[in-house]
Amino acid sequence: MKKKNQIFLPLAAAAVAAVSGYLVAQDKIEDKPAPLIIKADNRPIERVGGAQPTSYAPMLAEAKRSVVSVHTAEVVRYARGSGSREDQILRQLFGMGRAPQGEESIQEQRVPQGVGSGVLISPDGYILTNNHVVVDQRGGDADEILVTLSDDTEMKATLIGRDPQTDIAVIKVDGEDLPFARVADSEEIMVGDIVFAIGNPLGVGMTVTSGIISATGRSIGIYGQDGYEDFIQTDAAINQGNSGGALVDIEGRLIGINSAIMSRSGGSIGLGFAIPANLAVDIAERLTESGEVKRGLIGIRMSELDPRVAEAMGVPNTKGVLIEEVIEGFPAKEAGLLHGDIITQINERKVEDPNDLRLEVAAMKPGEILQIKVLRDSKEKSFDVKIADPDQTASLSDEFVEGVKAALLNNELRQTYGIPRGVSGLVITEVKGSSPFNRYLEPGLVILEINKRPVDSLEQGRKLLRDRGNNLLYVYNQGRTSYFALRLN
Repeated sequence: MKKKNQIFLPLAAAAVAAVSGYLVAQDKIEDKPAPLIIKADNRPIERVGGAQPTSYAPMLAEAKRSVVSVHTAEVVRYARGSGSREDQILRQLFGMGRAPQGEESIQEQRVPQGVGSGVLISPDGYILTNNHVVVDQRGGDADEILVTLSDDTEMKATLIGRDPQTDIAVIKVDGEDLPFARVADSEEIMVGDIVFAIGNPLGVGMTVTSGIISATGRSIGIYGQDGYEDFIQTDAAINQGNSGGALVDIEGRLIGINSAIMSRSGGSIGLGFAIPANLAVDIAERLTESGEVKRGLIGIRMSELDPRVAEAMGVPNTKGVLIEEVIEGFPAKEAGLLHGDIITQINERKVEDPNDLRLEVAAMKPGEILQIKVLRDSKEKSFDVKIADPDQTASLSDEFVEGVKAALLNNELRQTYGIPRGVSGLVITEVKGSSPFNRYLEPGLVILEINKRPVDSLEQGRKLLRDRGNNLLYVYNQGRTSYFALRLN
């Protein structure tokens, strides 16, 4: 049987016994951290002319100094003499195993979790790495982090913040005049540029591999629907443990943070993916300022422009983003955008697909203005849309009824829930356990009609619901259609 390609993430290597026993506790910084200093180097690469180098050693000697190894561990606490070691770990992690008897002293055991890499980006010890390098097995913060510098100095690290949606995290060691990376403008890279991957694969030690940029702007779907992907693809060998390490150009400047590979075996087959430096640094600056990443919203639901839809709308090609719904109360509605508009440009840049738009909006802060150009009835129109604060619009975003999220059915959601093309309406995407409607609604259920009216937007669906009495819902679920009544009060 032919095996399918698999994406191996995280790339942080499994922990080995050699890293246990010396990690010490780290806490989140409570005081406002020092400003993050980035050493930008935006000079263009000399792509033509010049002598062919016989060695990259001098350039790499500098670049390697900014790359570190990152070790994480979990602290397991147990009562001394309270059963076997297996019982202690099971009780700590899962509440299983035999309970301790009597008054016993509490002991601590450090369990190594993984080995990854990181890049120093400031002289006072700020380090860029991957989110999945610094989380525990349950997705929470790692209990302890230790960093090994290029000169083998070991330092305790503190978690500044992490962003699962881009897989970026920032940690910090206490230091001065530490060797840190020069950061290039990753927008200027080109397919064919020579690159080097630097990191600690499988915990063997700092390693350099070489290759070229194979592609840019890749989205491979590993972060889910809420993730933001704009990968640099390279054939430089990247393996587990390279996570969080540096992808550098021929000048030794940071252009990406190595994050994932696609492979059948788990080893490198020349399909490596790095987060562009511009995106990584932007996230790092936000995490350093506030410990979190707050992304703005404009309030639309969108999809790729299907060739048949483009032909029916009289559009010459499928480049652009089709607006499927404009949500009431959000800036897009206030600016005058309509469903059926095709977004062709944002901030004077062409839009290829929804991912382009999502990345651009995510990079902007609440209150900033997004310039949008659309095609409407074959005519070009321009709009200025003010980016909304997600904290102020959370209640309006995608909640259909209390504790239940829904979205207008599109091609991506059809694939996710296996819904055939002939079905249209609102698909339930999330039902909280605390919702009073969790007995009636479930993810993947499609609401076709509400009170005998077809549903063609989330906004309309909300308006069709009556506050008093029963609402008649006609739904599709797992190949069958049926009616049931839903009472809001």
